Amino acid sequence: MAPYLLGLRLDGRRVLVVGGGHVAQRRVPTLLDAGASVTLVSPSVTPALDDLIADGRVTWERRPYQVGDCDGAWLVHACTDHREVNTAIAAEADAKRIWCVRADDKDASAAWTPASGRVDEVSVAITAGGDPRRAAGIRDAVVGALRDGTVDARRHRTKPVGVALVGGGPGDPGLITVRGRQLLAQADVVVADRLAPRALLDELPPDVELIDAAKIPYGRALAQEKINELLIEHARKGKFVVRLKGGDSFVFGRGGEEMIACARAGIPVMVVPGITSAVAVPASAGVPVTHRGVSQEFHVISVHVAPDDPRSTVDWPGLARSQGTLVLLMGVERIGELARTLIRDGRSPETPVMVVQDGTLPTQRAVSATLSTVAERVTAAGIRPPAIAIVGEVVRVGQEIEMVRAERVP
Repeated sequence: MAPYLLGLRLDGRRVLVVGGGHVAQRRVPTLLDAGASVTLVSPSVTPALDDLIADGRVTWERRPYQVGDCDGAWLVHACTDHREVNTAIAAEADAKRIWCVRADDKDASAAWTPASGRVDEVSVAITAGGDPRRAAGIRDAVVGALRDGTVDARRHRTKPVGVALVGGGPGDPGLITVRGRQLLAQADVVVADRLAPRALLDELPPDVELIDAAKIPYGRALAQEKINELLIEHARKGKFVVRLKGGDSFVFGRGGEEMIACARAGIPVMVVPGITSAVAVPASAGVPVTHRGVSQEFHVISVHVAPDDPRSTVDWPGLARSQGTLVLLMGVERIGELARTLIRDGRSPETPVMVVQDGTLPTQRAVSATLSTVAERVTAAGIRPPAIAIVGEVVRVGQEIEMVRAERVP
């Protein structure tokens, strides 16, 4: 029997996911994008899922599945590595008339997860008799045609070789470049950072190997040396490897280190630039990093180490004397210390500041303050990484733009 296709509106509804491996890692972000209230049951989870849990977007029950876990759920995903556990989950869900998707057995599954993609307001979902690879291929063709504006999306190019360093952009999956999306669709292996556009990972065909290279601030991280080894190892096997990062690979993305490592190993490398969050996130919040008569320069600073740390190479006194815009990356955890340093070195305490969390994503939010108040405001608002701080008079320009917009709303 052909399945009856239905678009579920999951906003605010409880969805149970049992299992914390790579299948769950692919599905949970898509469920969150649909607004679902996700409960994850598993003794352990991947680093990427750990990051979503730390962000408060997923409720994690750190234990094995128990009878009764399906209570109150509208949808269940059985994603464990144990067939008997998935069978028990599906049986409980069926007894309670809850739709259940089994990752391990399409024939025993009450529902199938289609190969899905999204372009602007158009969602595409394909089933192909339970054949995920065929469904993913058809989905890719339709989504590719929608993205490129073509009717015939079939590809006739020779398959790439080596490694592609692809900048995924600031977060919104629609902001990856066309070239980056094309190469991602042809990858055999994808090595993804935690800030890479997660929704794109769910579009990968099931035979693509996804390697989680998440580096969580003050948490779990895959060493850069190990990442370099993985790129070289898979490329030497004849696989096309895409290293997918947030922003741009060469803007605090360590893309230069990866390129050198591959070059030394004789691995061909192509670079696909991405839109750096240093410019895109201020723009998404309505703040231009430069503005005529206000700022003719902007500085992008990585603040992964404190200003007084011996490893810091930043000229903080010079930045404080500058009239240019400062864009501070990876600094939200020490924003108070940064503000005090800038004030001490000459910036006015009344200098406007905006801190933007989850820039370009549906969850984006911003806090406006001054150097003297920003630490208090950020703490009160519960702002956490990933967030970017913009320091300078251009913040007032953004506020003026917002006021003009508000005045013109009928």
